[in-house]
Amino acid sequence: METRERPLVDVFVADKSPLVRMAMKTLLGADPRFNLLGTAEDGELFLRAVDRLTFRVGVIGWIMPYMDGATVLRALRERPEAPRILVYTGDPNPAIPREVMDLGGAGFCTKSESPERLLAAIDTVARGHMTFPYTDVTRRTAPVASPLDALTAREREMLACLAEGQSNARIADRFGISVHTVKFHLKNVFGKLAVSNRAGAVAVYVASGDRRPERPDVRAW
Repeated sequence: METRERPLVDVFVADKSPLVRMAMKTLLGADPRFNLLGTAEDGELFLRAVDRLTFRVGVIGWIMPYMDGATVLRALRERPEAPRILVYTGDPNPAIPREVMDLGGAGFCTKSESPERLLAAIDTVARGHMTFPYTDVTRRTAPVASPLDALTAREREMLACLAEGQSNARIADRFGISVHTVKFHLKNVFGKLAVSNRAGAVAVYVASGDRRPERPDVRAW
């Protein structure tokens, strides 16, 4: 009886640590089940890879610069052909696996686990299954609130302007404030959204599906 050889599983890795990325190259390169397409150092670069490459599994960190794991998962919910995501992190917070599950992630593995356990988790996710440490599903949280909930109404309006590609000068003119004040408020927006630049903030805005208020009150901050 002939056995059909299983095709290689294409994988892409995103982690802030160059040591982790190097270790993943070695680990996946030595396993005949997987084909590592590439690595990225942050969530923003990972999403760019999703746009230009096709791969079955994404292994991402939870804490990353520019765009963290939670933001990546929110962005991928808007993409019907998105890869399945396994979060691989050293963060011991026991609430993270549940949040990953709520955000649509397919699996979770801590960096304290053995390499064999990580490879098994990637294989499980690639086969279309989910893999998480034990969690009481009856106590799962309600759907995760939008990251924009932390913003004031005016900050949301400014974020909508960013999404339209408006410059700081144009935003300042719209609200009748100085460019310096615009920069100050945008810095607060970036901090609340856990991003470091305009592109990251716009990505969060688009992923949230938020819409600009119809009649903004430019006096309220």
